[in-house]
Amino acid sequence: MKYHIRNAVIAIIFTGIVLASAKRMPMPFAGNDLHSFSAEAELAASQSNPLYKEIQEKSSKLAEAPQDAYIDRVWKKTPGRNGVQVDIEKSYEKMRKAGTYDESLLVLKETPPAVQLGDLPPSPIYRGHPEKQMVSFLINVSWGTEYIPNILKALKEEHVKASFFIEGQWAKKHADYVKMIYEEGHLIGNHAYSHPDMKRLSSEAQRKQIAETNTILQAITGEKPAWFAPPSGSFNELTVKAAAGEDMQTILWTVDTIDWRNPSVSVMLNRVSGKLHPGATILMHPTKAVSEGMPAMIKDIKAKGYKLNTVERLMNEKRE
Repeated sequence: MKYHIRNAVIAIIFTGIVLASAKRMPMPFAGNDLHSFSAEAELAASQSNPLYKEIQEKSSKLAEAPQDAYIDRVWKKTPGRNGVQVDIEKSYEKMRKAGTYDESLLVLKETPPAVQLGDLPPSPIYRGHPEKQMVSFLINVSWGTEYIPNILKALKEEHVKASFFIEGQWAKKHADYVKMIYEEGHLIGNHAYSHPDMKRLSSEAQRKQIAETNTILQAITGEKPAWFAPPSGSFNELTVKAAAGEDMQTILWTVDTIDWRNPSVSVMLNRVSGKLHPGATILMHPTKAVSEGMPAMIKDIKAKGYKLNTVERLMNEKRE
């Protein structure tokens, strides 16, 4: 009898030890491990699916490598362009309900270039990437206020953002207009302080023209300009370096309205339309011809398949 009781006690103790040990032992696929295992199994199953393989095969033909920013012999500093590739997993997720390949359901993602605009040494910029279907208005402001409200009205009605390069002296006298332009969502750039011939100035004098204007514009808008447009397009290497010293890019143009000669609206529109190209920068001023011709100019540019936006958007690497 004692022997049986002792064996029973031993059995109970042994069972308790086994159960206690089992509680302390981790389950083979508990918590995150189980989730990870399920995700890997699901991915493996997807990759063996004929539809997944079809997407994978066709995506290689659609991929484009990114293009680095570079300094062109003629056009100087030129922005790069993002590459593009198919997001295979997301594309598969969108197509697997129908179970058939549908190119319209492909999910694309952009890949940035190794060299971007800011990585290049100081150099002027004339245009955006030559494959970018976008153009930008560069509106240099150093005199008058009469036509600015109508220009802003036309831009707003057509949902277009432009780049206004403002002279420091003018900004001091017309801070309300600067603020109005900024609050409409347009880019505010620097057009020097007193509209000098920059290339005739010393390095220090050029730096002062740019820095003083930045101080004035920043006091009005709260933002320091990042773009500098030399008055009359006059610059030299010192100009570009002075702007770079203020962490600014120097911008010029590829299409000129020559609006300061008071052309008829039709002459100005024909001039712009005939010279449009991908990445174009279009120079203008707050003149009567621009005020009257802006709506038609925007419509013509859009009809040719171009988007319009600020110089900052034009010069980025995005595929838009």
